[in-house]
Amino acid sequence: MTLIASEDFTSAVFTGAWTPAKGGDAPVVSPSSGEVLGRTGIADADDVRDAAVRAARAQRGWAAASFEERAAVLRRAGDLLEASADEIMGWLRREGGAAAGMAGFQVHVAAGECFEAAALASQPHGEILRTGKPRLSFSRQVPAGVVGVIAPFNVPLILGIRSVAPALAVGNAVILKPDPRTAVCGGAVMAEVFRRAGVPEGVFQVLPGGAAAGEALVADPHVRVISFTGSTAAGRRVGEAAGRHLKRVHLELGGNSPLVVLDDVDVDAAASVGAWGSFLHQGQICMTTGRHLVHESVADAYVDRLSARADALTVGDAESDASALGPVIDAGQRDKIHALVTGSVDHGAELRAGGTYEGLFYRPTVLDRVDAATPAYAEEVFGPVAPVVRFSSVDELVELANSTEYGLCLGVLTSNPMRGMEIADRVPSGIVHINDQTVDDEAVAPFGGVGDSGTGSRFGGTRANLEAFTETQWVTMQADPARYPF
Repeated sequence: MTLIASEDFTSAVFTGAWTPAKGGDAPVVSPSSGEVLGRTGIADADDVRDAAVRAARAQRGWAAASFEERAAVLRRAGDLLEASADEIMGWLRREGGAAAGMAGFQVHVAAGECFEAAALASQPHGEILRTGKPRLSFSRQVPAGVVGVIAPFNVPLILGIRSVAPALAVGNAVILKPDPRTAVCGGAVMAEVFRRAGVPEGVFQVLPGGAAAGEALVADPHVRVISFTGSTAAGRRVGEAAGRHLKRVHLELGGNSPLVVLDDVDVDAAASVGAWGSFLHQGQICMTTGRHLVHESVADAYVDRLSARADALTVGDAESDASALGPVIDAGQRDKIHALVTGSVDHGAELRAGGTYEGLFYRPTVLDRVDAATPAYAEEVFGPVAPVVRFSSVDELVELANSTEYGLCLGVLTSNPMRGMEIADRVPSGIVHINDQTVDDEAVAPFGGVGDSGTGSRFGGTRANLEAFTETQWVTMQADPARYPF
């Protein structure tokens, strides 16, 4: 299998860690231009089965390697990401539709994930336990074995590597299934980085594929942990399948995150925060600000300024440095966005900016006079749309914030941070940012949502990563064999 591309970095992957696919192939397409950049293999269930056998075999040696060896590999991977940043950013822009700033952010965070994973390898991985018998009793965290990672198209490098890197660091083998729409920037790039960094053959494999490959990965008996990032609907199916196989699964799912604008804000600064939260990367981020809950005393001014910022943004080819926003990933996603916008206007929302598109380039959109039943408010849009709903009291605000089943991120803008904490105490959410918008991610911090947004903080930081990718084992030892009455 070959990838038609001029860059040796990404084409080289097909001679190493990339697994030849039996499920046919698919084009690698630029959403900006529609140009076919090459072709990539598509894995089927047989590919997954073969990869899982190889991974289980290779994992034993990787787990037996010293933590210094594994840490050194992860450090080299981080260095390689930084050294190859321009080339990797090029693929994120061409194939993933990321504007320059978003592409650079992905590479920066991905390198950080590798460096933090390198540090994870040397962390304490157990504790001495009290015991009523004359023996040593302790627990230790041991590798789970083979970890399956299923990553989406929207921020493909970060959303794959944040599971891949810590899972490798603690001694697991990993099979990554990226979305076929971002098979290069979300798959081949990582395969080549880790190959060059020194990950042994079979320890990390990349299998772009669709639902059949995902189902096979969840079902395979060699794969003991599944880390899934994607839509809530798909996550439910993954969770159900994992349950049937008594398999641990980490689900990071959709969101419809509220940004609360209280009556004591600097309105112009608040509008900047809100614009970034809703429009960054065309709104194709699980943490995107999906709902703007604005106090009625500042709502008119806020909507005016937010709309002006939306109108001023340039939307165009992601490879152009002049573009603030690039394309959405494909026509299906564009049509879903537009249907929610037009349905909201039909429901009574006031279109203040955007609501139009050319090709896959959707204008940043502001909807005012929205209520909890408005389609673009009630559902996750996953596009550059900012629905604004007004509130008059904190109790009304809390009711609005809690009016969906999602619970990923909450942002609160106020001149009194303690007011923000009081609201956070009343709105279930995996992540809270006071005086910031909802989109943020750091390798050192736990990440995850509650409710329909997932199964809690499953990535980031020492404790969450150890819990995610290891098993707890209880061990006792004593000087002589125990004696029993029979």
